[in-house]
Amino acid sequence: MRPLNVVVRAWRSLSIQSTAHRGPRQRFNHDTLPNSVIRSCSSATASKAAELASPRSEPSSATITPASDHRTIGIAQDLFATSLYSPGSPLFRPNGTHILNKLISFLRAQYKQYGFREVLTPTIYKQSLWEVSGHWQNYKDDMYEVRGRGATGETADGEIGDDESYGLKPMNCPGHCLLFKSQKWSYRDLPVRYADFSPLHRNEVSGSLSGLTRVRRFHQDDGHIFCRPQQIGKEIQLALNFTDTVIKTFGLEEYRLVLSTRPEKDFIGSLERWDAAESQLKTALEKSGRRWEINEGDGAFYGPKIDFQLQDSDGKFHQLSTIQLDMNLPQRFGLQYMVPEGEEDYDAATSGKVVPVMIHRAIFGSLERFFALLIEHYNGRWPFWLSPRQGIILTVNQDDNVLKAAERAAAKMCGYQQVPSHGAQEVDAPPEPLSPLQATFHIDVDKSARSLSKKIREAQLMKYNLIFVIGPKNLADGSVDVDLTGQILGKKDVAKSLLDDAPGWDANISANGRTAKMKMKVDDVYDWLLRLEKQFH
Repeated sequence: MRPLNVVVRAWRSLSIQSTAHRGPRQRFNHDTLPNSVIRSCSSATASKAAELASPRSEPSSATITPASDHRTIGIAQDLFATSLYSPGSPLFRPNGTHILNKLISFLRAQYKQYGFREVLTPTIYKQSLWEVSGHWQNYKDDMYEVRGRGATGETADGEIGDDESYGLKPMNCPGHCLLFKSQKWSYRDLPVRYADFSPLHRNEVSGSLSGLTRVRRFHQDDGHIFCRPQQIGKEIQLALNFTDTVIKTFGLEEYRLVLSTRPEKDFIGSLERWDAAESQLKTALEKSGRRWEINEGDGAFYGPKIDFQLQDSDGKFHQLSTIQLDMNLPQRFGLQYMVPEGEEDYDAATSGKVVPVMIHRAIFGSLERFFALLIEHYNGRWPFWLSPRQGIILTVNQDDNVLKAAERAAAKMCGYQQVPSHGAQEVDAPPEPLSPLQATFHIDVDKSARSLSKKIREAQLMKYNLIFVIGPKNLADGSVDVDLTGQILGKKDVAKSLLDDAPGWDANISANGRTAKMKMKVDDVYDWLLRLEKQFH
């Protein structure tokens, strides 16, 4: 539809856009929330009325957010919101939070295989810490400075003064250095691998803020490896393999590998250390067999880095994953481990006290930015294991037995121990606590009086993976009709695989492979969903 052209005094409206917005249904809710419409308008001014009557060209497509943009999809799917009260700090709605938590859980599961242990560190540190790390001298403009209530008078070995200035952390490396320093380490203990999901803050220029791809508050799967010099090559290779495996799990096959070298100014450490670190990363990239390129002068102020860059729907590349080699921060923090005489890294001058090498790594990079690219990659059609709308039960009519059967079926499919009775006047007895290892699923219920065809159409528009239908015919045998259309996405081979794996009957795939349906016992659905959740695509 062409943009409307509305004249109001000396204003001209360039475009008016509308987006249908369907509010989320609460689980086990009887009614459907009313639909609403989000409208946006852009306008221009004119110095006199004559200018408003003059011909004008259509607005550039660059000024209109495309349908595939993560900001558009984020609104339509109730994923996140932004506020003028906290620019660059997205507020995640329940649907978006569900996906982010799934991403974090996925990465936590991989940590066990790669030897990482998760830690928690403070959000705020004294200025003196940032001076030790070099952030205050080289990164202060990108940090948030905070004033405390006053000096505490506490000191630690004369290292930490009673300064009143604090900084919100833009990264976790100084905190992880403090953790490493708080213990004594032998060469046998290394490598030590820490991982941290705590929020970070960076004071980005307001004009650069954009959706989830450029924010001020974000979460990073920040990891740091403290290792011996002879372990560097293996650890870099493990990090490259880890990152490649994770990225490809989400179907993001195409990415660029970029080696960023020492900045021309505002860096710490000697040229010899920088040259050695860059040489190590180049060697690791050559051994990986992957194509890579050099970005001169774009390294971090403390060390060179390997960046994984992925494209968004506009073709713009974003840095996500990163691997950085750092021989400077461990030296500045006085980190050490003990090595006996005869070992390769033994130094008689220091009586066997050796400074470890530090490797920074982030697999997703910014979770918010990775989330944005996933939104565009999947175009809002999430794989079952990530989806905030995994399934919905639709009732055929308003028969009381059908409505109760839908409630019971939803509880079983979700993995709950008892059925909530939302219509009851009294509060239910509390259910038995669920084990954190108990898998639960997001299955909504639409018991509204609308026609079944309308409810099916709305469920399809809201991109539910699975649509379950319960009517009077299902009550006798405890069955449910299953529509897998939102899960197979028109792929006939996927439909056949799902139907072959499901304990159902009356399976049917359309000739074009776009739809697939079957019947199942309600009692069999939960175990089937458990298997379905293990499929990442």
